[in-house]
Amino acid sequence: MHYDGIEGKVAIVTGAGGGIGEAYAQGLAGQGAKVVVAEIHKENGERAAEAIRSQGGEACFVHVDVGDPESTTQMAEQVIERYGGIDLLVNNAAIFGDMKLDSLLNVDWDYYQKFMNVNMNGALLCSRACFRSMKERGGGAIVNQSSTAAWMGVGFYGLAKLGINGVTHCLSKELGPQGIRVNAIAPGPTQTEALAKTAGDYVKQMIPQLSLQRLGEPADLVETCLFLLSDGARWLTGQIVNVDGGQITRP
Repeated sequence: MHYDGIEGKVAIVTGAGGGIGEAYAQGLAGQGAKVVVAEIHKENGERAAEAIRSQGGEACFVHVDVGDPESTTQMAEQVIERYGGIDLLVNNAAIFGDMKLDSLLNVDWDYYQKFMNVNMNGALLCSRACFRSMKERGGGAIVNQSSTAAWMGVGFYGLAKLGINGVTHCLSKELGPQGIRVNAIAPGPTQTEALAKTAGDYVKQMIPQLSLQRLGEPADLVETCLFLLSDGARWLTGQIVNVDGGQITRP
């Protein structure tokens, strides 16, 4: 399926060195975007960018720590220097696959702060780094990665994703007058290496909770991301879109 308004655009996808982020990056490349694989792990990022290039797409790797303001600023500067500007941003990067499992009352405070800095503040920092270039180019679109965990009260991971929803709502108000749309995708349990590491055997117990009784695949999320970034969603902003097999029903 072709999505108007993506071809030729410069698109940054954070955490695109694997899993859902890499699927987003490949989907954008397939639409003709110039894709920036923004990733903290150099080997994974370079591999993902090379995979896109080997399929005829245009992509480069840029190192970034989304929880570091200086690093996100440098990311944007490198992209602008290489491609002339930024049009699209997917804030996908998060600590998930190797995250510690603990309660809000007991989690080590230093770890909690690091976790929230990446999983919630990272989307804000990357947006702050990129929005001026989007504005200069006449507008743009941002997609944040939320989760159904935002509505399930599941510790600091759920809290971070609830925060992402708040960031999405607030930025949509602030950036709308500048021609920049901001939406979020809230995936349900999606079959990735990161989910297997974090949920383990509990994954099997998740499936009966879904109306569509199977785990999601990264490919199940890509079409929604492309739509939200495209001209087809030109009057859609501030929304959290569940792509979750019917795990959560919200009013």
